[in-house]
Amino acid sequence: MSGENSITVTGNLTADPELRFTPSGTAVANFTIASTPRTFDRQAGQYKDGDTLFLRSSVWREAAEYAAETLTKGTRVIAQGRIKPRSYETKTGERRTVLELEIDEIGASLRFGPIPRGFTKSEGSSGGNPSPEHAVNGTSHPVDGFTISPREY
Repeated sequence: MSGENSITVTGNLTADPELRFTPSGTAVANFTIASTPRTFDRQAGQYKDGDTLFLRSSVWREAAEYAAETLTKGTRVIAQGRIKPRSYETKTGERRTVLELEIDEIGASLRFGPIPRGFTKSEGSSGGNPSPEHAVNGTSHPVDGFTISPREY
């Protein structure tokens, strides 16, 4: 929407995404992203962690289903979206408001290592081996119409 500020957060999921559906059937995945800044302390000669931001986040529709299928606790992600207030009432009747990230785009970060191509949670539970439909010429690349075989490059 026009006039809304967008932010980007990089961090790790604190738990697997929780996938739910609204009464009208719209998918929503909820999870928390933990983002910890690091700075280099020249005197100590090492990196030091800052205060961790725990940001409750949600992603909607097809992206919610994809996130629930592929992201797991500990996955490092880059998420872009908008901060939205959400109000609720506690069990004692107290009204509270929290800020949450409504995600427009999310993906796994490759900064500290690769993610297996074609990986999903169901494959990960059986050792992470790609399913037969993802095998191309004995590789683990998914069949997507854009995969280059070793002989094509």
